[in-house]
Amino acid sequence: MSYRIPANTRIGHVHLKVSNLERSLAFYRDLLGFEVKQLFGDSAAFISAGGYHHHIGLNTWHSKNAEPAPIRSPGLFHTAILYPSRKDLANILQRLLDAEYPLTGAADHGVSEAIYLDDPDKNGVELYWDKPKELWPVDENGNLKMITERLDINDLLQTAV
Repeated sequence: MSYRIPANTRIGHVHLKVSNLERSLAFYRDLLGFEVKQLFGDSAAFISAGGYHHHIGLNTWHSKNAEPAPIRSPGLFHTAILYPSRKDLANILQRLLDAEYPLTGAADHGVSEAIYLDDPDKNGVELYWDKPKELWPVDENGNLKMITERLDINDLLQTAV
């Protein structure tokens, strides 16, 4: 049998190259609500949700004042940020709408509901919550069958506080 990664393995953090640290902090800290855990002068920051050492690293070490990477080049498609509940996703969606921050998409994937946007450096960001596993769509053989359908934004916003 081939090696399989342990089932409880998780993606611990993502480290993004950004062109302007303060502009990125305005997005990740001030808009999305992450907490700064540590700054390295004006070149790097480590940010967290809930007190973890860091979920996202932001740095300008090789990218200060650089243009965003071309969309049709290899690299990170998006960073996915998992919210604990549908209500939490609705709350951040309302916050984004109130701030008039542009969204690039929204989808119901059967297993999750997701909102898509770009950070200031055009790095894709997915904000989502996972539906309970027993609601995930499966085919007649019990195999997962993810979908991409229109997300009912109005229905989602009904759960916002």
